[in-house]
Amino acid sequence: MDRITVERIEKDLAAMHEAIADLANEFHKAYSEYLTLLGQAVRQQLILACYHVCTQGYPERFLRLPYNQRYELQQTLRRLAYQTQEELLAQLHPPVVPAELSPSGSSEFSGETTPSLTDSLTLIPSSPSSDKSEKPQLTPAHLAQWQQDLEEAIAQELRTASHAANRLLQQANILPPKLPEPILEAAARADMSEVGGRTPNLMNLLVEAVRNEPTEKDDNDQKGHTVIHIVAIHLRLAEIEFADPAVNSARTRIRSLLAQLKNLGREYQKKQHNRAIAEAQAAWRASWTEE
Repeated sequence: MDRITVERIEKDLAAMHEAIADLANEFHKAYSEYLTLLGQAVRQQLILACYHVCTQGYPERFLRLPYNQRYELQQTLRRLAYQTQEELLAQLHPPVVPAELSPSGSSEFSGETTPSLTDSLTLIPSSPSSDKSEKPQLTPAHLAQWQQDLEEAIAQELRTASHAANRLLQQANILPPKLPEPILEAAARADMSEVGGRTPNLMNLLVEAVRNEPTEKDDNDQKGHTVIHIVAIHLRLAEIEFADPAVNSARTRIRSLLAQLKNLGREYQKKQHNRAIAEAQAAWRASWTEE
């Protein structure tokens, strides 16, 4: 009876592996469409954010630039926008079984995706009777980790593009030239709660700077301090998706697939656990002897 039970569970697991493979293909297709649309939206919104910095944040600084420098800045920003579009799509690769079969312990989905999904899709070690020469099967935990890694790569590309754009604006003397590098990095990494203003993909910072020479209002023995208002680029995935209906629709498709993955993961864990129980019962009876 136990052997029959194990065989039935094995058939169920084989069918589930086919369903996982199909879901992995759906994920790959969905992200291919999403990243194509996202790349186009990022290219457009990055240029638009730079336009706002130059024309509304620092119009006097932009007007002081000679025509040739303005043109060169615009072309460089355009190249950065196209490069970011290409880099986003380059992050996509098919889901595969990782070299190390154990998933990371406390991983969570980034952004707006379902939290702690990889926590709930842990791997159960294969039974001793399984064929070690078989090719490792893609599991829900592998697929969840793949999705999380891809989301983090997307977020990193947006941070990299934000920082690069701010550096270009600083080199062109649009942003204050003496703005410390940590401030630019903070602008690229700031959370939504840390930013102000209503213009998408921009952030407003109030930075306290130290003047080299004190003024009459300052103490003679202390350097003066001044507060600088900084308007910087900060690409935000949520704002980019909200502003573009096509990108938002593609994200909705991914959320639907995540819900399917979570349900499939629960069933997969249950089947593996039941197989382990059936195998343990058979192993107990095989080694048990009556006195």
